[in-house]
Amino acid sequence: MRLTVLVDNTTFIDRYYLAEPAVSYYLECDGRRLLFDVGYSDVFLHNALLMGLDLCALDAVILSHGHLDHLGGLPSLMRFWQTQPPEARPADLPQLVAHPVALWPKRHPDLGDIGHQLSRSALGPALRRVLTTEPLWLSEHLVFLGEIPRHFDFEGRTPLGQRITPDGTVEDDPLVDDSAVVYRATDGLVIITGCAHAGICNIVEYARQVCEEDRIRDIIGGFHLLDPPVDQLKGTLDYLREIGVPQIHAGHCTDLPSRVALAQVVPLAEMGVGLVLEYD
Repeated sequence: MRLTVLVDNTTFIDRYYLAEPAVSYYLECDGRRLLFDVGYSDVFLHNALLMGLDLCALDAVILSHGHLDHLGGLPSLMRFWQTQPPEARPADLPQLVAHPVALWPKRHPDLGDIGHQLSRSALGPALRRVLTTEPLWLSEHLVFLGEIPRHFDFEGRTPLGQRITPDGTVEDDPLVDDSAVVYRATDGLVIITGCAHAGICNIVEYARQVCEEDRIRDIIGGFHLLDPPVDQLKGTLDYLREIGVPQIHAGHCTDLPSRVALAQVVPLAEMGVGLVLEYD
């Protein structure tokens, strides 16, 4: 698998791309081309063009969850396809893979609308929706985890904002739609997250269960450690130390004090737009 960071909060050293507080990764795996999240705006398109990546040849778009910094770029992606000559557009409609709740409207009392804002009719002609709570194998070695069980009581426990159900009910949002993808490499699992609202330890533990593999090769993405409670940070550090992760690429929603703390228990690698990682 080859992973290219199209969007992160920062750019990789000596790579002159654009950054924004969001996530988008381009994955090439088992002959398939996939986007994991599409950032907040059209930044992912700008960077992909500079990198020479063809986003008309996508097999699937995967959403980690339903917040704007992960799916806000969908309108830009569809406009991009519409501006291309017919022969350059995707021959088959790419899949849109997500938890079903990821496409529910979401809002925050201080931020307003923070979720999916495209209508069903707008999405329909451009993407084939595959909405699932269960693990879904996207290729021989790559799996979308679906809904993450909350195993550890120190993380994934606090609702964030509200969600609006299909019948119009407004309720606290526990972010059950937060998910991840996992690549089963020869030397362990490569776990790719968006924000890890479900809890990074919960995600890793479920990945090990789904893939029937205890070894972890790398963890890439947001760890959702933004001024975390003391017990959450301690529980995360203890868990990562115990399972012996050889390296992590902590980005997006991982603040500086948390990265410093993580670096005390696991090798912390550089992360940013322009980074390219390859795994056997």
